[in-house]
Amino acid sequence: MLFTTFEEILIMSRIQSVMDLPINTDTESSQPQIEVLNPQDGSLVGVVKNNSAVQVKSIIETAVLGAEQARNLSANERMSVLTEVADNLHNQKELFAQMIAREGIKTITEARKEVGRCVNTLRISAEEACRLTGETIPFDQAVGSENRFGYFRKIPLGVIAAITPFNDPLNLVAHKIGPAIAAGNSVILLPHHETPLVAKMLVELFKKTCLPDGILNLVTGYGAVIGDTIISDPRINMISFTGGKNVGERILKLAGLKKISMELGSNCPVIIMNDANFDTAIDSCVSGAFSAAGQNCLHVQRIFIQDEIYDKFAREFTTRARSIRSGDKLAESTQMGPMINSAAAFKVESLVNDAIAHKATLLCGGTRDQNFFKPTVLADVNHDCLIAKEEIFGPVTILYRFSDKKEAITQANNVGFGLQAGIFTTNLESAFELADAMECGGVIINDSSDYRIDAMPFGGVKGSGVGREGVKNAISEMTDIKTYCFNLAKSL
Repeated sequence: MLFTTFEEILIMSRIQSVMDLPINTDTESSQPQIEVLNPQDGSLVGVVKNNSAVQVKSIIETAVLGAEQARNLSANERMSVLTEVADNLHNQKELFAQMIAREGIKTITEARKEVGRCVNTLRISAEEACRLTGETIPFDQAVGSENRFGYFRKIPLGVIAAITPFNDPLNLVAHKIGPAIAAGNSVILLPHHETPLVAKMLVELFKKTCLPDGILNLVTGYGAVIGDTIISDPRINMISFTGGKNVGERILKLAGLKKISMELGSNCPVIIMNDANFDTAIDSCVSGAFSAAGQNCLHVQRIFIQDEIYDKFAREFTTRARSIRSGDKLAESTQMGPMINSAAAFKVESLVNDAIAHKATLLCGGTRDQNFFKPTVLADVNHDCLIAKEEIFGPVTILYRFSDKKEAITQANNVGFGLQAGIFTTNLESAFELADAMECGGVIINDSSDYRIDAMPFGGVKGSGVGREGVKNAISEMTDIKTYCFNLAKSL
């Protein structure tokens, strides 16, 4: 089984009470529809098909035929489709934002930002569709090849399986289907079963363009039921997955000989030096810690603060955390929404309690109210404690004191993840030294780890994944290089 409702919980094998929660995939596979519920109050938002494995195989066949049509689309046609969708999405941005907020975890303010980013992602994809360039190759550099000439070009892979998570249910979809279409591929999109509605709305925008049928294919269902069918099918040429590390490891075992691109989360550190701009560091770290209720791969989970400013920073950070307003996601004043489901909230609660049982100090928060979890700040957490090693994926941040920056670097790197890190300092030499020493895919100087633009290379090292996203990089991942060599002497 590829996914489960409790995929993030299963990693946490030391917490037995969480492990005892049942998973009923038989029930999941037997229902013709999936009810999409608002995690805030359990109200029904909408329904989607619950595709079976047999139906998925038929959709794969359609995508294979679609790949032939996709590779024959001109760059102009691909650009036009992506631009048209971006324009239409911009014109309906409030409708899409409302759906993101209703079916998922984001406040309406956060949802509007995501729609804006999605528009930008699609526009960048359109621009990159005309940049699939190659190079000439000087074959005459080799003895005996003086009369040869050639070049290479980028060609589509074929069928891309795009598997997306719940936390950015629109923009992360665009980060997969935008580059895939720009590169001339067909796509099978499997959005997370708890947030499929806004993904379906985006697919509907593509259907209103001249994009031929079969190029963009939506599958809705439970990953635990249909995930293996998709990733193991030899007709799939690439898996692009964003999600949990345990699921990523399963994909690697089952995928076979195909391209893999995976972003698998992290346990992001931030290092704050004594000479940092204090206000900038506070503002950035509070935002990075508690946006999307911490359900974000770039979430600021561990902050290392140098001695001289530790006490001041801890006081201010904790005060700001206490002041965050949780509640109705559609209210303009709400700053933080709920966890995606009760199991996710229970997992966070269990990890916090586990840390406290191991002598951590609770500075604020630590309590759960149904699917809502209070913004939480911990101190004195042992580096070997589970919450310090794994991805919390919730509104919890750990504060550490350090004196020597080498000590901070060692502890920041002492986890099995490496997506992004933040550094705050006004000393240029320290900035370069710290940035070079961090074991991660991206370092953000004078901002938190939770910073990204949609054009930048994005991905991690260690357990944070393989490959790179960001539109240009994703297109590169979704193409092959084909070399052409002409023996000119033979034609004379």
